[in-house]
Amino acid sequence: MPRKAVTAADIRAALAVAEAVADAVADAVTDAATDAVTAAATEAVAAAPGKAAGPEPGPDPTAVRNAVRVTAQAIAERHPGKTVEIRIPPYIAVQAFGGLRHTRGTPPNVIETDARTWLALVAGRRTWADAVADGSLTASGTRADISTVLPLTVE
Repeated sequence: MPRKAVTAADIRAALAVAEAVADAVADAVTDAATDAVTAAATEAVAAAPGKAAGPEPGPDPTAVRNAVRVTAQAIAERHPGKTVEIRIPPYIAVQAFGGLRHTRGTPPNVIETDARTWLALVAGRRTWADAVADGSLTASGTRADISTVLPLTVE
């Protein structure tokens, strides 16, 4: 079944989630200095009889999944082709960008990253170079650098 075309409203909603996820990641990094104290306090509470530490609140997994899918599909629709494969496991893999085409097996140009990194990139909260440098994004092949189309905008 063909995918539904991505609308501007879909992209706006996805970018709102992407920004929220990027903010949550940035807050986690900013708060790293207090994490040791918080962890010690959490362990003490968890060790107390009858007390259990709950999971930390985070972005809604369904919203994250939808945001990843919509943004990746938007890139593929805006830049049709089969030269570059963008993989954000376990959510989606799309092929985009014109040029040389592959028909079987792994394409020669592959981008792979996690959902949080992808959403930070499409929201403009992270640079391509930083993601590649720290290993949270891998890009193989001569055409795998798609930094010129990021951050994603509503057209």
